[in-house]
Amino acid sequence: MFKVKSLFVILFITCSCLFAQEEINSNRKRIKTTRVTKSPKIDGVLDDEAWKGAEIAKDFVVLRPDNGQKAPESHKTEVKVIYDNDAIYISANMSDPDPSKIPMEFTNRDNFGQSDFFLVTINPNDDGQNAFEFVVMSTGSQAESKISQGNEDFSWNAVWESDVKVNGTGWSVEMKIPYRALRFANVPVQSWGFNFHRRIQNENAQHTWNWIDNTKGIWTQYDGLVEDFKDIKPPTRLAFYPYTSGTVDTYDGNSESSGSVGMDVQYGVTENFTLDATLIPDFGQVGFDDVSLNLGPFEQVFNEQRQFFIEGTELFGKGRLFFSRRIGSRPTEFSNVYNELGADEEVIDNPDGVKMLNAVKISGRTKGGLGIGFFNAITEKTEATIRNNVTGDTRKRVTEPFTNYNIMVADQAFNQNSSITLINTNVTRDGRFRDANVTGLLWHVRTKNSKYFVDGSYKQSSVMENGTTVTGRTFDTSIAKAAGNWRWETGYNFEDKDYNPNDLGVLFSNNEQTFYGNVSYRILQPKGKFNNYGINTWWNINYLHTPGTYTGNNIGINGWFNTRNQVNFGANVNGNIGRQYDFFEPRQGSTSGVFFVRPTRITFNSWFNSDRRKKFSYSANFFKSSYLNHPRDAYGFNVSPRYRFSNQLSFSYGLGFNQNYNDQGWVGEDTGGQVFGQRDRKTFNNTVSAKYNFSIKSSLSLTFRHNWSDVRYESQYYNLGTDGYLNPSSTYNTNHDINFNSWNLDLNYFWQFAPGSQLIAFYRNSIFSVNDQTGQDFFTNLDNLFNEPNQHIFSLRLVYFIDYNKVKNIF
Repeated sequence: MFKVKSLFVILFITCSCLFAQEEINSNRKRIKTTRVTKSPKIDGVLDDEAWKGAEIAKDFVVLRPDNGQKAPESHKTEVKVIYDNDAIYISANMSDPDPSKIPMEFTNRDNFGQSDFFLVTINPNDDGQNAFEFVVMSTGSQAESKISQGNEDFSWNAVWESDVKVNGTGWSVEMKIPYRALRFANVPVQSWGFNFHRRIQNENAQHTWNWIDNTKGIWTQYDGLVEDFKDIKPPTRLAFYPYTSGTVDTYDGNSESSGSVGMDVQYGVTENFTLDATLIPDFGQVGFDDVSLNLGPFEQVFNEQRQFFIEGTELFGKGRLFFSRRIGSRPTEFSNVYNELGADEEVIDNPDGVKMLNAVKISGRTKGGLGIGFFNAITEKTEATIRNNVTGDTRKRVTEPFTNYNIMVADQAFNQNSSITLINTNVTRDGRFRDANVTGLLWHVRTKNSKYFVDGSYKQSSVMENGTTVTGRTFDTSIAKAAGNWRWETGYNFEDKDYNPNDLGVLFSNNEQTFYGNVSYRILQPKGKFNNYGINTWWNINYLHTPGTYTGNNIGINGWFNTRNQVNFGANVNGNIGRQYDFFEPRQGSTSGVFFVRPTRITFNSWFNSDRRKKFSYSANFFKSSYLNHPRDAYGFNVSPRYRFSNQLSFSYGLGFNQNYNDQGWVGEDTGGQVFGQRDRKTFNNTVSAKYNFSIKSSLSLTFRHNWSDVRYESQYYNLGTDGYLNPSSTYNTNHDINFNSWNLDLNYFWQFAPGSQLIAFYRNSIFSVNDQTGQDFFTNLDNLFNEPNQHIFSLRLVYFIDYNKVKNIF
């Protein structure tokens, strides 16, 4: 069966590559750049001698809302590009009929508020897929990202210069982008892909230099061309980020102090490839996780917040085999320690995290489109301490050995829109502990005009433990139409019962196969009061991979609408039709034959977002789920008002509430088999976010979240029958009521006192509580929560950017 599918994929890829169709972006714009001997002063005033005589990129085109129309003269934009051996310089002069009304909300780096912006994409390899993006807001704030196949990664950071100036006719931008922020080939004469974007917030409009046709293709395929970069001799690309930090951690009246010194290093191995290393890393100031009560069979995962692991990792994320939170997470043998204790023993210390010693990543892309990445991280041995309460002796138990994490990836981009990727991840642990290896072959191949594509992957995992190797496989492929008003996709995927990438990746469940598809319709030009609207429907039919048992389905239809006044709203209906056979809720393994029957479900939800240009704006959503011939019922809502007091001060609040009645789920087992309980669950989620920007380089921010869940079980519990239905248990009476609270408050002061250099002062207050005191009202629960032990963390961190070339010139 798999061989037939593989042959089909190969044939489709071959046909796609050979299928002759019209080429997109055939009328791309071009300008020639100019080498200068004296660089311009970066102050936003375009009167430097260097700009005189430079060719102008002009005649901008509307990207949205009226795609393809000529930009109006009232908002004319003109751009120039020059260069020397240190950097590329870009200037933009942007007309505005009333400069006093240009929105100017201050934001921190990489955040888009209510402001206009100028954006440039630079693709030195001109491959239509992998570009660098630099953004300057009308306030002067900066943002930058790496782009891969149309996806922007704003976690990537670079050190570059810019300034803006608002004048009587509009506003202007000057930018200096050093070569250390780019990757390019070492050839005498080069032409690079460029495009320039201008956002006009009050008009809800965006203009581009080279037209981006929204009917087909990826937006990065529509770059213009800047020609005649000649004999660039960039300096050594070497930068250091030394840091020092100090922390005071107080919990329940007991305080600990710590300090650390370390450094991050960036080195340009060649013009195309860069090495990033972190030595003695410190992650003490990462944001809190949005922890909630998890009653399901699968692990709860959270987004990565450590800068080294989210910055510039687009190559390593191919195939979703790299979940960086595995590095430094809870030791693999953390829980087993408690199961192995002797009669007189207790655990007196068991670290719930593993310390990372260092990490290195090398990545880049050749002129021929070959992307290569190498990642390596090392964590230290972690041990629990166990004491014999009779003799007083202590012993150590290894919970995580010295471990090496490794990723290698090769990604070949071609045809301006396609790629084939080979990736390998490996985890090697010292001693008797398990090792793991996963290899994946990925493909995304589009026809020449980007109207159709085939996308898929084949991956194989091997887990080595106790002298045996278990090998598993997964396969996925789909065919899609990705252009025009009507679009569709259909595909198939499976994971066999032994596929397991979880030593360095994340997969919630295996032994599954799914046939899936979707169809959508959207307008591509504004119509009436709407800038755009669309409708889409989707469906999945699900089976176990072994032995092929039908398990259920998902089907839904969704509509969305965006008005000319920047209001958007929509609704969808989705559900599972007929009985659903859940092989995972009983916690017996999907090959055990044990399953739980779930009823037909129908869910309606809707959402509304008001115009964020106004000082007061809000978002709201609501859902309601109903179940056929079953007492279960569920509903919930979220409301998030936001008020902007000034361009520097803003405040937002979020209230979420979910209520589930007569939910059924696994709680344990007894002599009668698996035990289920019927429960009512309510959840409140309160969030507050506030910020005050002293300037675009200095801010004070507050983030708060309180998540409260109250779960009450009926006194009657049930045994799971062989037919998947529940039968009353006459013996089980354990109390499983849960009152869960997670409270976090972060106060953060940020100051960028020099390019790439930061001072961060950080305070956190945390409370975590789990007990069985259910049935309390909101304020009683809050009063009791404040009687729990508090954790207070204060941390100060200083990072200083050192450019090797500047230091070399000084000495």
